[in-house]
Amino acid sequence: MVSTAGAGAGAPPPDLVAALRAAGCIYAEDEAVLLHAQAHDEAELASMLAARISGVPLEHVLGWAEFCGLRVGVRPGVFVPRRRTEFLVTRVVPLVAPGAVVVDLCCGSGAIALAIAAAVPGVELYACDVDPVAVACACENLVGIGTVFAGSLFTALPADLRGRIDMLVASAPYVPTDEIALMPAEARLHEPARALDGGADGLDVYRAIAAEVVQWLAPIGHVAVETARDQATGAAAVLSSAGLRVEVTSDRRAAAVIGAAERH
Repeated sequence: MVSTAGAGAGAPPPDLVAALRAAGCIYAEDEAVLLHAQAHDEAELASMLAARISGVPLEHVLGWAEFCGLRVGVRPGVFVPRRRTEFLVTRVVPLVAPGAVVVDLCCGSGAIALAIAAAVPGVELYACDVDPVAVACACENLVGIGTVFAGSLFTALPADLRGRIDMLVASAPYVPTDEIALMPAEARLHEPARALDGGADGLDVYRAIAAEVVQWLAPIGHVAVETARDQATGAAAVLSSAGLRVEVTSDRRAAAVIGAAERH
């Protein structure tokens, strides 16, 4: 986890705000404050500004993203954790008790796993991702907190987790393939396509998860996934088809679909 202390002091210079605004940054004033605080000197600030003006996501420029009140380390080429995913965390945390086995599939930077661990101390935490850059990033964020594995979905997990997972959470790729071209350039050009592309209807990865998830869950375990609001019904059907009891909740930005296993 990145330190919350900033390196700079004082208000950002007006020309920094003006440069960001001219580049099309909607929240130019807020971004200027963050860049000015992060930079150690004028040369570093100039380099950071140039990167931001060129279209690099602010989080990649800063080296961290704010998520659930935490600063989560990110790096170029890693999916930036979205603030909308905080809703999924709020739905998951009440279902997790100290000592629970928690797994974050498609973990990216490890932001969800980190937020759960911060909210529920004492969980047995695991995360995995197929992207080696994301795995390296998650390892840094979760050092001393959880274990990160490289690989695709359940093939990445150790066999001794089978039948033991109390909460499996995933904000997997769920953008329909044809809609990726409509995404902001920051995402299209600076985040890996496989962290975005969920197939024709955006639910391909969730179908793959549903095909195996029951055998990995504890007798009374849960799986929680994030989708867009208009995909929630489809995601619920996918989890229901695996024999899970499903609940769907949403806010204005995203939906959380939670499946419960009740094997005895």
